[in-house]
Amino acid sequence: MCGIAGLMLRGATARPPAVDELAVMAGALSHRGPDEFGVYRDHQAGLAHARLSIIDLASGQQPLTNERGTLWVTFNGEIFNYLELRAELVAAGHQFKTRSDTEVIVHAYEEWGVEAFRRFNGQWAVGLWDTERRELVLARDPFGVRPLYVTEHAGRLAFASEVKALFAGDPALPRRFDPRGLDALFTFWSPVAPATVFAGIEEVEPGTVRVYSASNVRRFRSYDPAYPGGDLAPFAGSLDDAVDIVRAALSEATSLRMLRAEVPVGSYLSGGLDSSFIAALGLRAKGANFSTFSLRFADAEYDETSYQRLMAERLGSDHHEVLVGRDDIARVFPDVIRHTERPILRTAPAPMYLLSRLVRDNGIKVVLTGEGADEMFAGYDLFREAKVRRFWAAQPASERRPRLLERLYPYLERSPVAQRAVSRQFFGRALERFREPGFGHEPRWNSTGGLKRLFSADLQGRLGGVDARGELLAALPSRFGTWSPLAQDQFLEVHTLLSGYLLSSQGDRMLMAHSVEGRFPFLDRQVAALAESLPAKYKLHVLDEKHVLKKAAADVVPPEILARPKQPYRAPDALAFASPAARDWIAHVTSPTAVHDAGVFDPVAVRHLIAKCEARAGSGQFSNADNMAVVGVLSTQLVHQQFIASRPVAEPPPTIRTLVDHAAVDASHV
Repeated sequence: MCGIAGLMLRGATARPPAVDELAVMAGALSHRGPDEFGVYRDHQAGLAHARLSIIDLASGQQPLTNERGTLWVTFNGEIFNYLELRAELVAAGHQFKTRSDTEVIVHAYEEWGVEAFRRFNGQWAVGLWDTERRELVLARDPFGVRPLYVTEHAGRLAFASEVKALFAGDPALPRRFDPRGLDALFTFWSPVAPATVFAGIEEVEPGTVRVYSASNVRRFRSYDPAYPGGDLAPFAGSLDDAVDIVRAALSEATSLRMLRAEVPVGSYLSGGLDSSFIAALGLRAKGANFSTFSLRFADAEYDETSYQRLMAERLGSDHHEVLVGRDDIARVFPDVIRHTERPILRTAPAPMYLLSRLVRDNGIKVVLTGEGADEMFAGYDLFREAKVRRFWAAQPASERRPRLLERLYPYLERSPVAQRAVSRQFFGRALERFREPGFGHEPRWNSTGGLKRLFSADLQGRLGGVDARGELLAALPSRFGTWSPLAQDQFLEVHTLLSGYLLSSQGDRMLMAHSVEGRFPFLDRQVAALAESLPAKYKLHVLDEKHVLKKAAADVVPPEILARPKQPYRAPDALAFASPAARDWIAHVTSPTAVHDAGVFDPVAVRHLIAKCEARAGSGQFSNADNMAVVGVLSTQLVHQQFIASRPVAEPPPTIRTLVDHAAVDASHV
C-alpha cells in the first residue's frame, strides 16, 4: 500500500502547486509508504506519492507515466489481475517500462478510458493526471478498501489518502465539524460517502470515478451490486454446486493475493471460520513458511486463544500473538483516533492497531484477512435477527415466533434477548413496516441514534430537519426493491458499516498505521459477484449463517471451529477507560472548556456520563448504550483536539524524488 496526494488548479487566479506543498503532503502520509517518495508537477497540477514497496521493488517508483508522458498516476493499492491486463494491453501495442501493476493503470486508461476501472480486480485509490485533456481522474475500488478524500479551497482542488495530508498541504483550509457527517456517524457508525465529519471535505464514493476539468466534474460508476431480482436470474446450481464454486473462487482469490507480491505475505487468524479458511488457503497457495498473527485478550469474554492455537497447529504456521488488556487500549486510543480521523463507537480498532504493529515488528508487510465474509455470505446476527423479525411480523400476535430471537447473541453477557419481555418490546417495534427498506437495520440505527441525546443544543439546532436515515434510503439503487430481504440487508450493511467502519477505522487505518497492507480475498471481484448471485437460502439456511461457506471450508477448517457459535470480534469498551493510563488525557478532552469548544456535546451531559461510568467501573455493568456513548464522546473530543483545535506542522520526508517538474523547466526558459 501507499499514500497518494495531489493538487489541481480550477480557479483562474489560483497559485500553481509548489513542490514543497506536495512534499509536505507526502510527508503527512509517510506511515502509509515509508520506502520512497516522489512528486510530479506542472503549471496546473501536481501529484505526490509515499511508497510501500510490494510489487516491482526495483522499478516501481511513482508518480509514474505512460510511454508518451501524457498520463501521470499516483496509486494506492493493488490490481491483482494486472498480469492478464498487461498481456492484453501489450497485444494492443502498448509499451511497458516496468513490471508493476501501477503502469497497467495508465495504459488501461489510455486504451479504455473510465471503463478501465470496471476491468480491475483489486483494491485501489487512484489519482491520474491527463496532461493533454487537462483532467484529473480520481477513482476508488468497489468496496472502499482504500481511502480517498477531496476538497476545494481558494480555486484549488486537493486530494489525498488521508485528511491529515489535505490539512498539511493547505494550512489555511478551514477546520470544523460537519453536522451532517456527525449525524450520519451517530446513526450508522460512520458517515456515508461522500459525507465526512469535516466540513468542506468529501470522501470519494466506493466504486466510483470522478473526472475533474477546470470547469466541471463528471461522475461514473465502476461497480454496481447485482443481486438476483428483476431481470437478473439467481445462481441456478444446487447447493453442492455452489459449495464447489465458492471453494474454487476463494482459492483463486487467495492465491492471487498470496503470490502477486515480492515480499512475504502472512495472515491474520482470529479463530473464527473466515480467517481460518483464508489462512488455510493462503498456506496451500504458498506451500510452506507461512506466518499467522492473532489477538489475545486478558478479558476472557473476548478471548479466542484456544481456537486460534488450534488452527495455527493445524496449519503448522509460524504463529505470533499479542495479548491486549484494558490498559493497552486506553494507552493507544489517542493514536488510534489520529489514524481513524473520525469518531468511533467501539474500541475494537485499538487492538487491531496493536496487532498490525506485531506484524510489522516481525518483518511482514502484507497480511490476508477474512474481512468481508460476513457481508458477502450473511454471517451477522443482524441478518438472522431481521429474518426472525420478518417471520414474526407475518403473525405479530404469535407467542412462539419471537422466541426465535433467543437463539441470537449468545456471546454477549448483557444480551439484548436475555430478558424476554424487554427483547420483545425492543425488536417488536414497527413490525408493520417489515416490507420497507431499512427494516432489518432499524434496531441498530435506533439504538445508535439514541446517542444524539448528548448533542449540544447548538448542534441540534444546526441539524434542524436533517434525517440521515431518510437521505440514505432515498438514494438507494432503483432495483433495490426487486431484491430479496436478505439481499437488501446485505447491501445496506456493505454500504454503511463495511465501507465506512470495518474497512476504514478498523481496517486500512490500523494496518497502515504501521505500514502493513491488508488483502481481502472475500472482496475479490469474482467472489463478491458469486456471493451476490447465490440464493438467500444458500447463505442463510433457516438461521444457519454462512451455510455455503461452512461447507466449502469443511475440508481445511477443524470441526471445532466450524461448529462453534458465532462470536464477532469485540474488545472492552467503557471499562478500558477506567484505566489509570487514560486518566490524564480523558480529563483534558472532557473538560468543560474542551467540550464547549468542540461544540458537539452538551458539557453537562458529558460530565454526567463520565461520572456514571466512573461509578460503575468497579462492577463493570455497562449497557450497550453506555459503551457506545463513552467511546463516541472520547473519540469525537480527540478528533477535535487533534485535527481542529491544534494544527501540528507536517514535515516533508527527508528525501523525495522529483520525477518531473515541468513548471520549473518552463520557468528556466522565461
